[in-house]
Amino acid sequence: MSNIGTPCTVTHINHTCIAVKDINKTLNLYAALFGIEVGAIEEIPDQKVRATLVKIGQTQLELIEPTDPEGTIARFIERKGEGLHHIAFEVDDIAEKVSLLKSQGVDMIDSEPRVGLSGTIAFLHPRATAGVLIELVEP
Repeated sequence: MSNIGTPCTVTHINHTCIAVKDINKTLNLYAALFGIEVGAIEEIPDQKVRATLVKIGQTQLELIEPTDPEGTIARFIERKGEGLHHIAFEVDDIAEKVSLLKSQGVDMIDSEPRVGLSGTIAFLHPRATAGVLIELVEP
């Protein structure tokens, strides 16, 4: 990574994502433990997952379940087990933020923003962020 100049400011944490083997089982457990309202589950074919966002106060919890044993989430669970997958920071003007980070040499998974479950998204590579997968989100 080259010199970091102007920071990519964030407004708040949009969501934290947990990779799970069984989204329905996990939703039922969290509903029983924490009284959360279970939301709709969406299939996201290009990411090979089923996912849901659960509103908790000012932020959200995302649960993702692999739909393909060869997909990145299935491989993640196979290597690391179920658990924290990424944290998402909300930003204004995601295209500008991605351009800024790329110009500073930050290693990006997404070189351009794309549509995701929570809005327009782009991922920074964990090797650029002390081992944490970070997603930028513009709702």
